[in-house]
Amino acid sequence: MLGTRGIWHQGWKAVTTHPAISGWGNYTQDTWELYHTAEDRSESHNLAAQHPDKLQELIGLWFFEAGKYQGFPLDDRVALEIVLTPRPQMTKPHDRYVYYPDTAEVPEAAAVNIRNRSYAIRAEVEIPDNGAEGVVFAHGSRFGGHALYVKDGKLHYVYNFVGSFEQKISSSKPVPTGASTLSAIFTKEGENPPHVANGTLAIYINDEKVGESKIRTQPGKFSIAGEGLNVGRDGGEPVTPDYPGEYPWPFTGIVKQVVVDVSGELNINHEVEAHAMLMRE
Repeated sequence: MLGTRGIWHQGWKAVTTHPAISGWGNYTQDTWELYHTAEDRSESHNLAAQHPDKLQELIGLWFFEAGKYQGFPLDDRVALEIVLTPRPQMTKPHDRYVYYPDTAEVPEAAAVNIRNRSYAIRAEVEIPDNGAEGVVFAHGSRFGGHALYVKDGKLHYVYNFVGSFEQKISSSKPVPTGASTLSAIFTKEGENPPHVANGTLAIYINDEKVGESKIRTQPGKFSIAGEGLNVGRDGGEPVTPDYPGEYPWPFTGIVKQVVVDVSGELNINHEVEAHAMLMRE
């Protein structure tokens, strides 16, 4: 990892620790160590000077195995460089994403990107005569994320800012029975500090605004790995402990679909985003 290499063969082990922080490459300057693990299990005695032929044999074997199992090219980028490098995507970014219930969790790397921009979440639901509750939409976890859910008959939206504090907006009216559109619309109004968007989050039941508040959104991803996007439940760590019911806090009505619109201007500083993620993990 990060250019450090090692190999074991028939009781002997060769290893070299690559100082990735010294810059890219320079693998020929790495110092290899040799240990006879059949007799020195704690690897306390470096025998590279006493057995140079054995060391060269193992180094050659390492290169053979690395080539055989496609271990090249060697990659000694530091963690920040790895995070900052854009990964290839199977599809192009869209302005409009449609999600459905009863599907696998969508990984954050493939899900809609709402960072540092305006966005709108609209869920088409059906509420039975006896009411419904549970998670309609969830993206992220308790370490950062946002969710739209119904509890005690009312609509709630929570934006969990990097796991430090929750920003919650609740409806002033109950969600009616029958078919409804439940929405959360964030309008970006500025950045403070840079790349931390602040603005107004309003929630709607059908076309009626039933609540709003000022919030701010985090610059980095909700998580480096895992904790993606769910519809009709929250399949991982909950965005908020306020969910009704028990894991995975399923919506007891019907979610037909959830549409997320991000047609507003996108402005992301990838270095700031990477620093935010690494500081939180």
